[in-house]
Amino acid sequence: MSCVAVSYALFFVRGIWMMRESPLLGARWVRVLPHLVDTVLLGSALALAFMLHQYPFVAGWVTAKVLALCVYIVLGMIALRRGRTRGGRIAAWLAAQGVFAYIVAVALTRSALPGLAAG
Repeated sequence: MSCVAVSYALFFVRGIWMMRESPLLGARWVRVLPHLVDTVLLGSALALAFMLHQYPFVAGWVTAKVLALCVYIVLGMIALRRGRTRGGRIAAWLAAQGVFAYIVAVALTRSALPGLAAG
């Protein structure tokens, strides 16, 4: 869970820096650290899924998390690098916040539709 918090914090701060056009975005550690943290996060997620026998396309909630993670990554790339306009990058960054919240909700409820989860 620490990797999730660090990964999200780095994404959030980099988005703020993007909106402010901060030169900090060009710092070497800012370009390297998020990828290291995300690699550890992905590796631990895959190990956990394997240990719990909760595989994508078998367990619906795991499939939802994996697909949402792909959307989150694409939105992050648009927000921090590939967006053609500042407004487009900001919109992608905001949308990524919503996808992140969905991923967390799915993880907590183990339901692809966390708002409808019994409980």
